[in-house]
Amino acid sequence: MERTVPPAPSDVTTPAEPAADACLPDVAGLLDGMPRQRSEAPAADRPREAATAVPDRRFRVPRVWRLLPTPTGTPFTFGYGAVLAVVALVAAQLDPALVHTLHQGSSTDVAHLVRTPVLVLLASALWIAGGILSPYALALVFVLTALERRIGGARTAGVFLLGHVGATLATEVPIGFAVLFGHLPASSLHRLDYGVSFGVAASLGALAGLLGPWLRWPLLALFGWMLMADLIAFTDPMTDWGHPIALAIGVATWPLVRRRYRAHRPAAGRPVAG
Repeated sequence: MERTVPPAPSDVTTPAEPAADACLPDVAGLLDGMPRQRSEAPAADRPREAATAVPDRRFRVPRVWRLLPTPTGTPFTFGYGAVLAVVALVAAQLDPALVHTLHQGSSTDVAHLVRTPVLVLLASALWIAGGILSPYALALVFVLTALERRIGGARTAGVFLLGHVGATLATEVPIGFAVLFGHLPASSLHRLDYGVSFGVAASLGALAGLLGPWLRWPLLALFGWMLMADLIAFTDPMTDWGHPIALAIGVATWPLVRRRYRAHRPAAGRPVAG
């Protein structure tokens, strides 16, 4: 019996690849565009996917405390409002005849403006016509707070005084000339005039320039309609004319307050409403 030796591994011939594979197109480039299969590697070895920030589309309610004055956030409005509140509370406890005398001494009528203009212009701004719960008293708190948070306390005080003084002079000076030329009686020189309404109207006009159009124009339209209703009633012509004048003074300050608004919050990233 002859012994047969099995062939060595190197001598073993493997069957050739099917010839049909050579006819297939090269799909290596196409496979690169296919999505990769999920890897079975441990979670620690897999690269972390970059976190994508999801925009918060929830409606944000304004913080209530920002609508009210605070000692640190709005020192001018807080201090001035406190002084007005104290004066109003003290006046409520005094005799009405004494309060009327104080009002007369603080009145910005023509007679007082000729003698002591600075004193009466400042003193008249310490009274709230109609009391501490009058519409103009409430408007003063919210309007001055919003304005001061945008342009600062010094400029808010400047806008308020500009409206208070400007509208007062614009209404009282014509009365003085009318008396001088005999168109009004001499008693018109002592017309009682005091309160914060002119300053509030000017501040509201200035604030409107810093709001978006969707809030600015309805606010001006509503306030303008109230002023027109007072003019139609014609109960106090000089004061009723003074409010639109003060509002116009506030609107005239838009270029200044907008420039200050941009400088006051450079890092906020929110543009001023056009």
